[in-house]
Amino acid sequence: MLRKIRLAAALLFFTMITLLFLDFTGTVHGWFGWMAKIQFLPAVLALNVGVVIALVLLTLLLGRVYCSVICPLGVFQDIISWVSGKVKKNRFRYSPALSWLRYGVLAVFVVALVAGAVSLAALIAPYSAYGRIVSNLLTPLYQWGNNVLALWAERVDSYAFYSVDVWMKGLSTFAVAVGTVIVLFILAWRGGRTYCNTICPVGTVLGFLSRYSYFKPVIDTSKCNGCGLCARNCKSSCINPKAHEIDYSRCVACMDCLGKCRQGAIKYVSGQMLLKKQAPASGGIGKQVSQASLNKEKVDTARRGFFTVSALIAASVAVKAQEKKVDGGLAPLIDKKVPKRATPIVPAGALSFRHFAQHCTACQLCVSVCPNQVLRPSGDLKHLMQPEMSYERGYCRPECAKCAEVCPTDAIHLADLTEKSSVQIGHAVWVAQNCIVNTDGVSCGNCARHCPTGAILMVPKDADDGKSLKIPVVNTERCIGCGACENLCPSRPFSAIYVEGHEMHRII
Repeated sequence: MLRKIRLAAALLFFTMITLLFLDFTGTVHGWFGWMAKIQFLPAVLALNVGVVIALVLLTLLLGRVYCSVICPLGVFQDIISWVSGKVKKNRFRYSPALSWLRYGVLAVFVVALVAGAVSLAALIAPYSAYGRIVSNLLTPLYQWGNNVLALWAERVDSYAFYSVDVWMKGLSTFAVAVGTVIVLFILAWRGGRTYCNTICPVGTVLGFLSRYSYFKPVIDTSKCNGCGLCARNCKSSCINPKAHEIDYSRCVACMDCLGKCRQGAIKYVSGQMLLKKQAPASGGIGKQVSQASLNKEKVDTARRGFFTVSALIAASVAVKAQEKKVDGGLAPLIDKKVPKRATPIVPAGALSFRHFAQHCTACQLCVSVCPNQVLRPSGDLKHLMQPEMSYERGYCRPECAKCAEVCPTDAIHLADLTEKSSVQIGHAVWVAQNCIVNTDGVSCGNCARHCPTGAILMVPKDADDGKSLKIPVVNTERCIGCGACENLCPSRPFSAIYVEGHEMHRII
């Protein structure tokens, strides 16, 4: 029963967290957005003391339940291990803990966080790693499937679905996601939870705490016949059948071992029962079971709830016919190129570029839900994979605050939309040599017409000529850096007006 409860909870968390990254409408976040906020690293970076304390108490009470239920990357590995178990059964064996590697990686991770290199720490953070996998590898498939449904619905005069653009948001982040999947697949296929118990810093921290958990899986040596079946099915490789010991620091509380033991020799009991079992038997020769011998088994998470997840992944369909972008159906439009900005742009609510870099886990959740396709992962090594704004595909609309709503670390935090409209994240810069007023000798004014704050005025190019064409002048005190002017500028491939980011945001 314990294993079934754990499987049901793990499947629920895994499915809902996956949908958080797949759902481009943002509706799922209203119900299940809290699941992202209770992940360990986001809670730490957000200084969410309540969540951190709750996770610590959960671990001290039940062991590493976080790793087997709440962490999506852990469940993802269990799915791979479950598939591998169908090919080869009883493939695991006990192996000693690589403590030097575990604590070495944890030390590097902590140093990176303290030094402000969160993007480096995010490479191995479990929640962030899983977010990148979904947003870069599964989301395109999900969106293509949605577009196929939208095409079918349109043919029957239904608009229950609508098409969305499918595009690569960042080559470097895509490469990191592919590399992460390859490493996880190899480790999980061969060794189950090897990544969790040798590399994952969250697993190391919770593993230290789980040594002192109140409830523990216990091997009753009076019933154990030494068959080793538990160890051969332990995905954490933490059961030593010869010594009747379980390494609690690596046990992820999957409860699989409870059902694998044919003798019923493994029980999930409290620390008080451990003490009772350590007392000498009344028969005389007092069979004493050491604390270490009363340990817990972790079995191949093999039969985890892969069923619904596989259905979810299978739902992603192949390709939608590519649409031609044309100007009025006459001439093909040249895609805009990203201008070279001295300072990257980060969303309103980030306070400053530095504050954002220190709190963002690069999970890509905000990138996934941005309806205007403004956010994309950075390719800069110092801020690798952390989102930044660019306006080639859209602009940041004053009425939208999706990124702030879903951010689990409060790296982006807005009290309301009024606050967003008064925050200056950058200012527009006019590039005279790109403007079609100068290059083609035609009237435009597109930037001024669409500026939501009225920060752009059109003035005569020649003040002495009453019929002179007009050029834009930017009032940097009123500009909020939303990018409407840059996005809607007809100049190609570079806009004649672009937004330069600000290191520190300010209220105007």
